[in-house]
Amino acid sequence: MKKKIIATVIGLLLIVAMVVTYTMLKPEDSGLQKIRVSEVTHSAFYAPLYVAIEDGYFEEEGLEIELLLTPGADKVAAAVLSGDVEIGFAGPESAIYVYEGGEEDYLVTFAGLTKRDGQFIISKDQEFEWSDLEGKEVLVGRKGGMPALNFLNALENAWVDVSKVNINYSVDFASLSGSYIGGMGDFVNLFEPNATKLEDQGFGYVVASIGELSGEMPYTAFYTKKSYFDEQKDTLEKFNRALNKGIDYVYNHSAREIAEIILPQFPDNSLDELESIVLRYKESDSWLSSTYISEEYYRNLEDLMIQNDLLDDYVPFNDLVKNLSDE
Repeated sequence: MKKKIIATVIGLLLIVAMVVTYTMLKPEDSGLQKIRVSEVTHSAFYAPLYVAIEDGYFEEEGLEIELLLTPGADKVAAAVLSGDVEIGFAGPESAIYVYEGGEEDYLVTFAGLTKRDGQFIISKDQEFEWSDLEGKEVLVGRKGGMPALNFLNALENAWVDVSKVNINYSVDFASLSGSYIGGMGDFVNLFEPNATKLEDQGFGYVVASIGELSGEMPYTAFYTKKSYFDEQKDTLEKFNRALNKGIDYVYNHSAREIAEIILPQFPDNSLDELESIVLRYKESDSWLSSTYISEEYYRNLEDLMIQNDLLDDYVPFNDLVKNLSDE
């Protein structure tokens, strides 16, 4: 009888221990609203977004951001339309293509972040003139995407004869570095930190900024389905406030301070490397002063699309852009 009592007590103690252990290990409910964001690439070009995440601005608004890398603006748009994510972060030209395709629940752009191209040209030679591109092959990514469009605009502004440049659109966005390292192309256009990483590995030199010549427009922006915008406007306003705090931070702090905050987003880079990369974008005047997208900037994007036969006419700005920030 005594043995049975002891066994029962031991059993109860084990059950209590298991319950306590489960309770301690069970993830606590943060109470935050999770927002899934599909980003077209992961780059220090988007420093204000990462500052807002790492410095807790989204948490202050009651939001938890889950970033999902989705190379290619067309794939980002598809992820939003399918409901896999709530917000897409890519070039707004993808939202225009969706609208032009007749989608009823089309994509509404509600916040901007960058105002010029964030790519750099990588060359096998350290000396570079824009005219050196004539007669050479350049890897630029998908035809019709913002990187390719802005490269074409930069060529025109640099007085380079586009017809003499062998522009290769066949390599997908995520494979540009690997293809160049593998011997394809004379030049490749890359965002940071990939540009610096390739240079550090001895495969080329960062020789020019495309953004300095490609003009100002809403280069990368946030969009969501029209139905989500209508139903979750309060949530998007919280998102927008946090993002504006991130933009304000990068405008008012040094590249070193910014790099220190966003370093967890780039574990493969040293603090010194990241500081240099952020400084490069800061000096290129890469970011909008707030998330507000002006109709003039949007028209610059449409002009570029029309010029390259990707759009027949201007789209209704007030349908596709719903600013949540004042000008």
